[in-house]
Amino acid sequence: MVDFTLTDEQKALREMAHDFAEKEMRPVAWEYDKDGTWPEEVLKKAWELGLMNSHIPEEYGGPGAAYFDGVLIEEELGWGCSGIGTSIACNGLATAPLILGGSEELKREYLTRLTEEPRLASFCLTEPDAGSDVSGMKTTASRKGDKWVINGSKCFITNGGYADWYTVYAKTDKDAGHRGISAFVVPRDAGVIVDKKEEKMGQRASNTATITFSDVEIPLENLIGEENKGFKLAMMTLDRTRPGVAAMAVGIARAAFEFATEYSKERVQFGVPIAMHQAIQFMIADMATEVEAARLLTWQGAVELDQGKRNTLSSSHAKRFAADTAMKVTTDAVQVYGGYGFIKEYPVEKLMRDAKIMQLYEGTSQIQRLVIARETLLPRRIEEPQPEAAAA
Repeated sequence: MVDFTLTDEQKALREMAHDFAEKEMRPVAWEYDKDGTWPEEVLKKAWELGLMNSHIPEEYGGPGAAYFDGVLIEEELGWGCSGIGTSIACNGLATAPLILGGSEELKREYLTRLTEEPRLASFCLTEPDAGSDVSGMKTTASRKGDKWVINGSKCFITNGGYADWYTVYAKTDKDAGHRGISAFVVPRDAGVIVDKKEEKMGQRASNTATITFSDVEIPLENLIGEENKGFKLAMMTLDRTRPGVAAMAVGIARAAFEFATEYSKERVQFGVPIAMHQAIQFMIADMATEVEAARLLTWQGAVELDQGKRNTLSSSHAKRFAADTAMKVTTDAVQVYGGYGFIKEYPVEKLMRDAKIMQLYEGTSQIQRLVIARETLLPRRIEEPQPEAAAA
């Protein structure tokens, strides 16, 4: 029997996340966006409540929450402020490869760092010449005695300027394309250089940095999983994190929909609230449908993960549709506000800027369509990731 009813525990979790978003995020979100400042105090409070690191297993100090529980949290964080929410959720992206493929020693050391103190970790895949085409990466990892020596640069790294450690993808076989990539845990104090903080259009409260590795030495044991198997690990990671990104997009869209709905009841034109005009009613109706549809696709992607199924197709459906929905709904919300929607004093302007990144990171909407087309036209019987299906 299909049942979309949340359990009492799930309702309580969602209510806690919503309460946090409403009381701790919303009141400061627009100021953090304006100044592009780091929301350290908000992140600490999220860590104390257990809204950070939700997927880390209990044996390493985490709550071991289900993926479905995670998307309930992330929708509310996106509703509160997707910039701050992205910083809160980023540990999930960095830790997923370690949970999937790391040795017990690595997991014990680095996962517990995040659960014992409010620390951060970053996922380092994207490079200036290797975005959607991961096989084009130039960062290398070479053996030198009992060490790996890493050289290269990564860009668009969320929380990069504040991370305690990094999950880094590098070429261990330069001539093997995506089959020559490996993944590593690199602690910040190994010599990681934070080159610069990016000034972004939206999600300005999240830190995005360029990271450089210049002869950074780490133990051989810091390899995650098998050598030259990092690409598959990255694709498995993105399958697990894309529902969370989709949930964040649903939160942005829902926030814009709510603001537009309330404004349409208050704004009077031609003697009546604009909500009385059919043109506005149809826009509001479309927003409502699109938010509901995006949420259901997101839930499906998360539930399949919790059921142990391969969710490549469902997670791409969710990420693509929710991201595009966030962009459309926020754009329409600005339209409902009219000229005021274009003014920074009004909330939907920020939401529209925040929404754009949802179509770009963790796989552009075009990459999601490529994945969907391949999974639909040539469904795979075995888990063999395609090199073009990547982006972070």
